Amino acid sequence: FACPQVKWKGKDLFDLVCRTLGLRETWFFGLQYTIKDTVAWLKMDKKVLDHDVPTEEPVTFHFLAKFYPENAEEELVQEITQHLFFLQVKKQILDEKIYCPPEASVLLASYAVQAKYGDYDPNVHKRGFLAQEELLPKRVINLYQMTPEMWEERITAWYAEHRGRARDEAEMEYLKIAQDLEMYGVNYFAIRNKKGTELLLGVDALGLHIYDPDNRLTPKISFPWNEIRNISYSDKEFTIKPLDKKIDVFKFNSSKLRVNKLILQLCIGNHDLFMRRRKADSLEVQQMKAQAREEKARKQMERQRLAREKQMREEAERTRDELERRLMQLKEEATMANEALMRSEETADLLAEKAQITEEEAKLLAQKAAEAEQEMQRIKATAIRTEEEKRLMEQKVLEAEMLALKMAEESERRAKEADQLKQDLQEARESERRAKQKLLEITSKSSYTQSMNSSTPALPTDLPSFNLINESLSFDFKDTDMKRLSMEIEKEKVEYMEKSKHLQEQLNELKTEIEALKLKERETALDILHNENTSRGNSKHNTIKKV
Repeated sequence: FACPQVKWKGKDLFDLVCRTLGLRETWFFGLQYTIKDTVAWLKMDKKVLDHDVPTEEPVTFHFLAKFYPENAEEELVQEITQHLFFLQVKKQILDEKIYCPPEASVLLASYAVQAKYGDYDPNVHKRGFLAQEELLPKRVINLYQMTPEMWEERITAWYAEHRGRARDEAEMEYLKIAQDLEMYGVNYFAIRNKKGTELLLGVDALGLHIYDPDNRLTPKISFPWNEIRNISYSDKEFTIKPLDKKIDVFKFNSSKLRVNKLILQLCIGNHDLFMRRRKADSLEVQQMKAQAREEKARKQMERQRLAREKQMREEAERTRDELERRLMQLKEEATMANEALMRSEETADLLAEKAQITEEEAKLLAQKAAEAEQEMQRIKATAIRTEEEKRLMEQKVLEAEMLALKMAEESERRAKEADQLKQDLQEARESERRAKQKLLEITSKSSYTQSMNSSTPALPTDLPSFNLINESLSFDFKDTDMKRLSMEIEKEKVEYMEKSKHLQEQLNELKTEIEALKLKERETALDILHNENTSRGNSKHNTIKKV
């Protein structure tokens, strides 16, 4: 950020950033800069240019979360606050500043995809759509003999189960899982105890923790905030005084005075938030939570409205497709009926023509039979004088009689054939009448389908206490409610463990699935430590409770 005014204090610049972002939960954040390889935070009551900032221009400040919540879901009210924490924690996991086991990395990646892409749609999110996305730590990718396609398949399988979650809901689920990681929200500092042993000091929302340098997952000693009476430093020596006077005072040395100041800043800030969480919310926070509930309810109603509209649109599209399919079916039936009708008409015409020909032939034969009969009668009437003529005449008469008989039989046969053709013609015309009736019925159905289609509802269009003495600094914690706070903390931890039981079952299932593809020789020290903790049944919360 460029400082627009030389006389601005740190608070002026910080407030400008918060106003620009629309951020009201400012107590979690700060402006960070780096000086001589040491991280420092801009002081609110000090002029920006009076800080020991780098001389190079422009001076770079990073707007980051300085303090982390114990329970993200309960403490982070604004959506912008949730989003900023999501982005920061996601980057820390991908940069391996927070250790995340492989199975949890896949689950977190699926929520990150849901937050970015929305609901899974197989027609849109096709194979390879995550190829350019950075979703898993490189350590996890190198630990298994798995191709990018295999990782994408497992991420997508979980991604498909998150249907219906909005971006803010997916990001919150991401934070709820990440906050159970051992290194989440912990600031580590290299220290030495009175014997000169190198150790690590961890400061987080729950208290102070002492680690071996090679094991940042499991603390050797922990001091919860409700069990610390005083924290102070003088030059490079730091002192932690427990509330229980029977417990020895813990002293250590840090490498630089600047580091001691930073440690004390983080201790004061985290302790203040620790106490704040266990008191009634301020009026400002109550108003923010009320606004957040109203906004959440409004968004929920909007999502329900959009879901109903989407359902109605899909039902209307299904109805339209069904009507179109039915219309096409009726058109096909009508075409077939027309063809059958045309065939029936052609057959009827042919039968009628054939019947007419047969009838004419029958008439002609009857006429010939009559002529033959007349000829026979004429011959009979003719007198043949000679015997030979008589015999010839009798022979001719016999032949004429046989011819007349044949003619009569042929005439009778043709008459029967004509009758049969008339009957066939009648049947053909009856078939034609039935085909016309069916065509009329189909035409009526088509008209009904069109009227149904036109009455389909139109699709929606809007779819969519510092004391400074002889260069030493101390900070005293009030012990008024410390015992009560201890009981509250234990109760909260038990409740949270119960909620995460189902999630752990999912993670164990994926871990078992990909275990066969692991390359044991590529395991890091943190991987080995995490597996040992898991096999002993140790988690972040019960480990702190034990130590």
